[in-house]
Amino acid sequence: METIASRDNLWRSWQQVAANDGAAGPDKQSVDIMRERIEETLETLRRELLAGGYRPGAIRRVWIPKASGGQRGLGIPNVIDRIVQQAVHQVLSPIYEPTFHESSHGFRPRRSCHTAITEAQEHLRQGYEWVVDLDLEKFFDRVHHERLLARLRARVEDERVLALVRKMLKSKVVMPDGVVVATEEGTPQGGPLSPLLSNIVLDELDWELEERGHRFVRYADDCNIYVRSERAGMRVTASVTRFIEKRMRLVVNRDKSAVARGGRHFLGFGLRFNVESRSTEVFLSKRSKERIAAKIRDLVPRTWGQSVDDCIRRLNRYLDGWIHFFQVCTSGYAFETFDGHIRRRLRALLLKQWKRKGTIVKRLMQLGAKQNDAWMCVRKGNRSWWALSHTPAVDNTLTSRYFRKQGLLSLQRRWKELRKATHKQPVPVQLALLGGSESAS
Repeated sequence: METIASRDNLWRSWQQVAANDGAAGPDKQSVDIMRERIEETLETLRRELLAGGYRPGAIRRVWIPKASGGQRGLGIPNVIDRIVQQAVHQVLSPIYEPTFHESSHGFRPRRSCHTAITEAQEHLRQGYEWVVDLDLEKFFDRVHHERLLARLRARVEDERVLALVRKMLKSKVVMPDGVVVATEEGTPQGGPLSPLLSNIVLDELDWELEERGHRFVRYADDCNIYVRSERAGMRVTASVTRFIEKRMRLVVNRDKSAVARGGRHFLGFGLRFNVESRSTEVFLSKRSKERIAAKIRDLVPRTWGQSVDDCIRRLNRYLDGWIHFFQVCTSGYAFETFDGHIRRRLRALLLKQWKRKGTIVKRLMQLGAKQNDAWMCVRKGNRSWWALSHTPAVDNTLTSRYFRKQGLLSLQRRWKELRKATHKQPVPVQLALLGGSESAS
């Protein structure tokens, strides 16, 4: 506790919380408000932690939509409580991090979704083509407090720290309608300490799989086990499910869990082994395709009332972050398809803004279209803007080159640039041992 409550540790914790910013908790105190009196706040907090007088506040519950449907509950602690959680994380993480399993990739230094995908590729390449996809139902809401504290007690001797963690786990939750709910199990997603606690809980599963000789990849509560046959997959599913439910007191969602040969959604990707090329293909999962298509519709709406340049700038901000995450895909075909769809939506937007037939013809001619072709585009009845956006005169003038000059980011072009830059980087030792190439973000 002396280390957690030290001035240096609390100050570093505050800096991290301030850098992350984030919304205010139930007390409505933002990071900016906290910054005005941070020195006296940290000093008071230090004394309370050492004296055992610190009491965590409630957690604000917010609901965010999940890509697979439904909603995910996030817990937003007060800023002062986030500082304490981060301070505890900074002390406990060095204790646990060195002993976490190599196949655990979530919320760990120098690891990411990309390193998880790299390891999964290697398992497929070595002939373990069947995937046991285990879905833990509401994992963060079902963590058993006493089992978690028992695992902490095995490493942490200071009872004051264990008591502090218990208080955090038992923090009440303020629902969106204002109802305050007591917490009997679970570790709310949203606080700085939650990712570490989830890894401590699931580390038990990792080493059980290791002891059984299984090849697996885990990222937070997403766990894939790789086997050589469907029969082996069914057997592993049954035995591991028993361990998770009887020993760990968690619940496996049988409707979402499955044994499949490639193509399962894992961290936004699908993986498949290509027998002819003897290589593993990484591609966008069906869910990721649906998600980016919906986001494009949202970013380039038909009712956009501002300039197309503003629309492109807004679109680019999202697409650049998105393609950085999905750069590990081994084919750019999907990116080329989305590039074409984005350009067509922008064409329809431009045509709608030009509005009148005479204006459309004039603009197309200015861009190089022949007069007859331009008039042919608008003469054929009262067609929709979407239909007009895919006529020869429009396609031949509002080209990819035109939009590139307007500053539109091309997913396929950016993907090629990122892949080229990645392949020039040295392969880290831990990934080289797996036979993979670096793909960390």
